[in-house]
Amino acid sequence: MGGANQTAATEYVLLGLHGHHNIEMVLFVLCLGIYLVNVLGNALLIGLNMLDPRLHSPMYFFLSNLSLIDICGTSSFEPLMLVNFLEAQRTISFPGCALQMYLTLALGSTECLLLAVMAYDRYVAICQPLRYSELMSGQTCMLMAVLSWGTGFANSLLQSIVTWSLPFCGHNVINHFFCEILAVLKLACGDVSLNALLLMVATAVLSLVPLLLICLSYIFILAAILRVPSAAGRRKAFSTCSAHLTVVVIFYGTISFMYLKPEAKDPDLDKIIALFYGVVTPSLNPIIYSLRNAEVKAAAIALLGRNLLSRKMFRFSCCSPALPSRTG
Repeated sequence: MGGANQTAATEYVLLGLHGHHNIEMVLFVLCLGIYLVNVLGNALLIGLNMLDPRLHSPMYFFLSNLSLIDICGTSSFEPLMLVNFLEAQRTISFPGCALQMYLTLALGSTECLLLAVMAYDRYVAICQPLRYSELMSGQTCMLMAVLSWGTGFANSLLQSIVTWSLPFCGHNVINHFFCEILAVLKLACGDVSLNALLLMVATAVLSLVPLLLICLSYIFILAAILRVPSAAGRRKAFSTCSAHLTVVVIFYGTISFMYLKPEAKDPDLDKIIALFYGVVTPSLNPIIYSLRNAEVKAAAIALLGRNLLSRKMFRFSCCSPALPSRTG
């Protein structure tokens, strides 16, 4: 190292909405409630997919991966952010900041790829149903999931190495709620053109290419649905992919709104929009899949019914008097 003025700080200050304590208290309540919905809802989806044999299919395998991403993604920054809403001193260590930036970027990239894989699964199910079991075998699904996770984490590792190799000159105030890569890059006192180029290429490859594949998949799906002769058959075919399509529209719609809208005059407004993208969007997935998917609702009702039945049997066995034994 060339000296202390060329190194990253050992501790960072997360500015958040400095000076707006009342707004932060409102955000604390909202974000805490949404975070609980996110964790409980996605954990319930994962549990249903594991426990109900009717959900042991590629679509629900990928949905479990998506739910895991949503839980891990928000958990990588939201608990500390909630604590910081209540604290006057909002600091995070350098290892904590580096890990937070790595995980948020890795899981966001993985989600883009996984949404494309789920679109391909729906394409095969609707356009090539006779070959579905062959093209979407358990081994193939596992390989696609591993490639999605591996690519997302490898990209984040590259971005993190290049980012933390920059000279930071001791700057340690991050104007955000958590260690987001663009906010961290603003602290650098060196040339960030290479970082900007790598981020642009990664965004094109890991966000725009999956979006293009999703659009192509749904063009073929729509063409196949329109060829179905009966209206009931068309509705049934479309219902199998409507939840995924809704998630894709919300996911990419919020990203487009964040990055294509004009820059707000108040930088705090941009931070709040980014916060709700990171907090609200993951909590919508279990709601969408539970409301728009009959199989998930049936599995949840069946699980609830089994739990109620087991509780009644337990109470009966505990409360019923023991039969007198016969002697002699």
